[in-house]
Amino acid sequence: MGCSVKMFCPKCSSLLLPRKEKNKTIFVCSCGYKSKSKDNIKLREVIKKNKRKAEPVNEDYHPLPLTDAECPKCKHKKAFYWLVQTRASDEAETKFYKCEKCKHIWREYG
Repeated sequence: MGCSVKMFCPKCSSLLLPRKEKNKTIFVCSCGYKSKSKDNIKLREVIKKNKRKAEPVNEDYHPLPLTDAECPKCKHKKAFYWLVQTRASDEAETKFYKCEKCKHIWREYG
């Protein structure tokens, strides 16, 4: 754009934000700094279309840890697990399991 205004504050390095003052757009910072450019700055938004197509998720991928736990439904000996704070913060979290084989989900209170 032919504009010499820096997009970061020279005092605190924060991002400068555009603000209308009179009939001009200037850049200001939360620390109080204002750009001293006399140019009338024109802002424009450029929207680029994502040309990548969505890829299907591999259902065999599990980002959860695997542990020894017997599924109450199919008796398989391995399950994925995760922890959730379902009660007050001074109480133990709840451990959820998902069977590696049949995908059944159950919980265990700590």
